[in-house]
Amino acid sequence: MYEMLKKYRGPQTLPAMNLDDLNQMAKEIRTYLIQSVSKTGGHLAPNLGVVELTIALHNVYDFRSDRLVFDVGHQCYVHKILTGRAGGFNKLRKYGGLSGFPKRSESPYDHFDTGHASTSISAALGMARARDIKGEDHSVVCVIGDGAFSGGMVWEALNDVGFRQTPMTIVLNDNEMSIARNVGSMSLYFSKLRSDVNYEKFKASFQKKVEKLPMGDSLSHGAKWMKDSFKAMVVEQEGMIFENMGIKYLGPVDGHNIKDMSKILKKAREFDGPVIIHAITQKGRGYNFAVEHPDKFHGIAPFDSLNGEVAASSGKNYSKVFGETLTKLAKNNQDIVAITAAMPQGTGLAGFAEAYPDRFFDVGIAEEHAVTLAAGMAAAGLKPYVAIYSTFLQRSLDQLIHDVCIQKLNVTFCLDRGGIVGDDGETHQGLFDLAYLSMIPNMTLMAPKSMAELTEMLKWSTSFQFPLAIRYPRGGDEKGIDLAPLKEFTPGKWELLTELNPSQADIVLIGTGKMSARTYAVAKNLEASGLKVTAIHAPFIKPLDFDLLASMINSQLVVTVEDGILHGGFGEFVLAQLNKLGYKGSFLPIGYQDTFVEQGDVDILYDEHGLSQAKIEASVRAAMVGDHGTA
Repeated sequence: MYEMLKKYRGPQTLPAMNLDDLNQMAKEIRTYLIQSVSKTGGHLAPNLGVVELTIALHNVYDFRSDRLVFDVGHQCYVHKILTGRAGGFNKLRKYGGLSGFPKRSESPYDHFDTGHASTSISAALGMARARDIKGEDHSVVCVIGDGAFSGGMVWEALNDVGFRQTPMTIVLNDNEMSIARNVGSMSLYFSKLRSDVNYEKFKASFQKKVEKLPMGDSLSHGAKWMKDSFKAMVVEQEGMIFENMGIKYLGPVDGHNIKDMSKILKKAREFDGPVIIHAITQKGRGYNFAVEHPDKFHGIAPFDSLNGEVAASSGKNYSKVFGETLTKLAKNNQDIVAITAAMPQGTGLAGFAEAYPDRFFDVGIAEEHAVTLAAGMAAAGLKPYVAIYSTFLQRSLDQLIHDVCIQKLNVTFCLDRGGIVGDDGETHQGLFDLAYLSMIPNMTLMAPKSMAELTEMLKWSTSFQFPLAIRYPRGGDEKGIDLAPLKEFTPGKWELLTELNPSQADIVLIGTGKMSARTYAVAKNLEASGLKVTAIHAPFIKPLDFDLLASMINSQLVVTVEDGILHGGFGEFVLAQLNKLGYKGSFLPIGYQDTFVEQGDVDILYDEHGLSQAKIEASVRAAMVGDHGTA
């Protein structure tokens, strides 16, 4: 079935292969991707779209010495297959297995870890400048999707590239998609360039014909202005944007034509300066289901490769609850607007966008802009809700501080994927939001213990007139634990989940968000052992419930449980206040240590890092034994 792949012996063998063999290799890789990803899940459509492009890159360059940076890194599966990692696809994105992104620790062919968008040109430019300073001689290439061009960091880098004229090659992988359909004027601009698929063919033909004429060399030189004028006319002047910045533009070229891609890459390699190659590709190519539904197959769970169907969802999740609730609230509140950064489906806002298109704003992969856009709207009297994954909001810390919180503007941030998210690994785990949001003055930070409570928080938020962040996890509620949602909220007030008052308890367990259900279950088990235990749900991470904290200063052990990093997190916030109150007992913070959390199934990761219900209970019992000789 995989005749070429079985004979394949590494990238160094590609230049000796004929075109038929290379095309057969592309077909086999596509089949292998579909079969493998259908079992493990992963980013299928983006990788089906870059098969020939990646083969061409390895056909022209030797990435044992040359450098390659992907943007975003999820389009690296073909690269991994070509560099000896095909055998690891049975554990793709699994605990201890192959990463779904480039990893320098995984292979010498991976030169930069990339999990977020719009970073590749800056990173590649840094590599190119290091090469020049060290007097080395190798090529530097980055492959960047057109969706990433909506991120401002790309244009900061291009400005630098063109000014310094550092030799490097930028391959623009233009498939008209990021995760959802691309938006913005840059998308329209690429559409104009894309329409000129015959420009390079015309230019080459024109050059050959002129050079065959008498005085061909002079005519060729003298007619340069004609070609430049024609190029400007074809792409309506805007097409000269890269060349006006000092970057040689080549293309558009068919990214699925290995011969043409190889030819244009060789041309770029010979140019003594920065080059951008505009490659046109089709997301999901070779698999009709992915072509017809590229957003669905962008990042997909295991599916049936014969019909493209994913196993039925278990029901509601936090993203859906958020989207449905906000859509209902917007019906009676004309000031509500929703903003997202290229994630309308992932954040649950697709329904809102359909119901209120004039009040929905997808700004592309531009989280910084999303936050300040919301600040401007709030300053003008609207009620903006910014829906962004926790990991991506990290990119907007400056805007959160300067543009929202200093001015006390009533922007509500809805942080999806707070806490562990699983298979995408270190770059996507939402572990830092509790820490970085808690440190900002004027920010109020909440986390619901259930999907039903998220609905109530959103209702309450419509009348809250200050910066607010509501943080919730991926997926749904904690299985087997049903706690009634709070329906009224007062900033800084927590909820007792058990009957015993903290002043009467030996052990106080304080959970927040999804962890509140686990602390409740642990408390009931400890209570059954004869221990005096109180379980508390902290819907507010900031401000704290100072009165409730004061009531527990005589407890033997206070435990905080958070689905986030411990350094600067909720536990340290609680401990600092307990110290001010004169607390003399033991304190046990449970969360993630000073580390980046790897990829893997969420339940495996929770257990590995001490946040499964069983591990939480074991830690509490061990703490009581150590301090008091009984548990």
